Amino acid sequence: MNPPLEDADVETASAGYASRFDSGVGRWMLERQLLATLDLLSDRTRTSILDVGGGHGQLAPDLARRGHRVSVLASSEAAVSAALKPHVRSGQVRLVTGNLREPPVAPRSFDVVLCFRMLAHAHDLPGLIAGLARPAERSIIVDYATSRSFNAVAGPLFGAKQRVEKNTRPFRVLPNDELEHLFLETGCRSTGRRPQFFWPMALHRALRSALVSRALEAPATLLGMRTMFGSPVIARFDRV
Repeated sequence: MNPPLEDADVETASAGYASRFDSGVGRWMLERQLLATLDLLSDRTRTSILDVGGGHGQLAPDLARRGHRVSVLASSEAAVSAALKPHVRSGQVRLVTGNLREPPVAPRSFDVVLCFRMLAHAHDLPGLIAGLARPAERSIIVDYATSRSFNAVAGPLFGAKQRVEKNTRPFRVLPNDELEHLFLETGCRSTGRRPQFFWPMALHRALRSALVSRALEAPATLLGMRTMFGSPVIARFDRV
């Protein structure tokens, strides 16, 4: 039996999901996400990018504005957010729809493949990762929740997280070495990682102040704790 359609991008493209970032703290989170991604892309200028499951629009328009040629692969039209649609209509971002595990594009036809908000909810994680590797000529950049963080107790604390975030859902937590092994099986090796937050995102949302969150993260960053134990991680894998 074939695994179910990878359609977690429908939820991440929804208005309810977008509302989780519609605040000062949420915009600060997206800013950190973008800066980490740009850092990992710093050696790639005006490159071709396929954003798999990127219908949430959190990255594609910003990358296109910086001169990259960006296509978004969505599982269906329902997985394209209201925020992304104007950029598709204007031609700034190209939209492709199809199976996320089997991108309907030519092998190695994009310099970089991105996949954010998907690994934690994939029905078939090895299949999804294999699907990311096929269209990637050089690099793949993903985000994931690492077990080397406060996520180690994510299960027992899920109820508290749900009370803060309201519309959150269970998610997969991955050991770093397990993810690296899955990518090695596709011929890609880890070449960079950028943990985003030392403290849990639910805590930052509960604090409701980007200023307070910045102050809270600063000592952890200076002491190297975010680098060692931060999550989610944005990681880059390059072809061997």
